[in-house]
Amino acid sequence: MKRKYFFIILFLILAIFLSGCGIITDEEKVRDVIDEYFSAINNQDWNRAKNYCIYESDVYYETCFLEDYIDSLYPSIVIINCQVDIFDITITGDYASAYIDGNFTIITNGHSIMDDSSGYFYLQKVSNNWKIYNQNGE
Repeated sequence: MKRKYFFIILFLILAIFLSGCGIITDEEKVRDVIDEYFSAINNQDWNRAKNYCIYESDVYYETCFLEDYIDSLYPSIVIINCQVDIFDITITGDYASAYIDGNFTIITNGHSIMDDSSGYFYLQKVSNNWKIYNQNGE
């Protein structure tokens, strides 16, 4: 009899833990969009990076500018390394902001350009997906 109660309690505990799994909050989605945007920049996957932006937004055009700059360095091998930390995500309806602090390095032919910066990224929810539309760097 005790064994039967043990399995029932074990099953209920497992059900409680599993019921919390799979729920992704808007805050996590915002964080993921920003992380994936910088991952695409690191991989120089420009179409993927622009896909995380609202078309024709400031960030979209800045990504296009960066793509053109990197393309102008051809035939040099270019390595991009963006490392960012994301803080203070605030969501109000279909708009969000996140404070970004990080460094940006471009290495080509043994020379590097480094920039440490911080500021806000602004996002908007479009068709249930978060997209970056602006940034305010310091």
